[in-house]
Amino acid sequence: MLINPATGREIREVPSASEAETDAAIERAHEAFPAWRDLAPGERARLLRDFAAIVDAHNEELARLEVENSGHTIGNARWEAGNVRDVLNYYSAAPERLVGKQIPVPGGIDITFHEPLGVVGVIVPWNFPMPIAGWGFAPALAAGNTVVLKPAEITPLTAIRIGELALEAGIPPGVFTVVPGKGSVVGNRFVTHPHVHKVVFTGSTEVGRQIMAGCAEQVKHVTLELGGKSANIVFADADVAAAAAAAPGAVFDNAGQDCCARSRILVQRSAYDEFLGRLETAVKEWRVIDPADDASQMGPMVSAGQRDSVQRYVDGTTVAFQGPAPAGDGYWLPAMVTEVKDVVEPVWREEVFGPLVAVMAFADEDEAIALANDSDYGLSGSIYTRDLGRALRVSRGVQTGNLSVNSHSSVRYWTPFGGYKMSGLGRELGPDAPYAFTEEKNVFIAT
Repeated sequence: MLINPATGREIREVPSASEAETDAAIERAHEAFPAWRDLAPGERARLLRDFAAIVDAHNEELARLEVENSGHTIGNARWEAGNVRDVLNYYSAAPERLVGKQIPVPGGIDITFHEPLGVVGVIVPWNFPMPIAGWGFAPALAAGNTVVLKPAEITPLTAIRIGELALEAGIPPGVFTVVPGKGSVVGNRFVTHPHVHKVVFTGSTEVGRQIMAGCAEQVKHVTLELGGKSANIVFADADVAAAAAAAPGAVFDNAGQDCCARSRILVQRSAYDEFLGRLETAVKEWRVIDPADDASQMGPMVSAGQRDSVQRYVDGTTVAFQGPAPAGDGYWLPAMVTEVKDVVEPVWREEVFGPLVAVMAFADEDEAIALANDSDYGLSGSIYTRDLGRALRVSRGVQTGNLSVNSHSSVRYWTPFGGYKMSGLGRELGPDAPYAFTEEKNVFIAT
């Protein structure tokens, strides 16, 4: 039974697929693969554009569904549905541009081809159900693969609807199939079924390790986007007012349930007091209200379990200040800030995945880089400074896959996205994403 996180009330029940039903969906995808692979590139491109258009026509419906199922603010949910549209449109250009090379060799000519893998299994988390689904299925379909997609158990509604819209857009049956169910059943079958040739997983590092080990049994392709503990580094020469005003959005967006959340703020000591004072003002003005309200900046936790998980971190630290939050039903928490002096504190080291940010002072560039890198994760991060040389030095020094200077942007569908260290394996998005769903074939022709 699915629960509305803002009210705590039941909304609907979605049946979970059995192992046999999962196998049947995979078999249908396997059978649909040859025709989809062999479809003229321009025709596959047209169908993806039609898919994008129908998603766009249902933007408000999908957004309202996400508010109800996931507790996302309506503004975020509209952007998320729009991102699915944009990613489909972006990769609709790929079928006609998935080019190989002609390599100079003696005695003949040598050419390469990029050929689709077959069936791709995409496993989607609960924190961003629509965009992360699109980042997997759009380039996979564009490259000529068929896709089976497992949404998170607690947030399947938008994925199910997008699957229906795909059929309405003319995507052939079996080419894109949504299979709701448990990770231990559906997700595990994606890993173990011999007809699934790649698994794309976004979720916890712990589960990611298990999926990677399972894929190794069949030497199966895998992309992993896992946890994060990203640093927001603010130097004294930065526009401190702008950095403090932007910081809440970098960590409290989606109630902190974001792998890219800048949940560690590093502030140069000479600017620390000013930054913290301005941050307090910004946090206390942060609007944590009904996510269906256009003015809402933050909704509830997705579930009682996630709320309780965050609360354990809150109970283990001292909250310096916090913003408002609704009382009563629903899985609500306020935006909260804690000051940290010791890097061993769990709130500094572990991924909280909620609206709690830790702040620490640093002395100079070297210490900022060392503190930022003192983490098992390396997914994203921000650097605030007016010094371009410093921005470049620190960007090269911080071990993370995605950085923004004087900004908190992490994900743009035009650019690659992925992590260092235990934040994952491989890259999604950007112009090269479809190639990650292909095998490269080399052909030599003697002359």
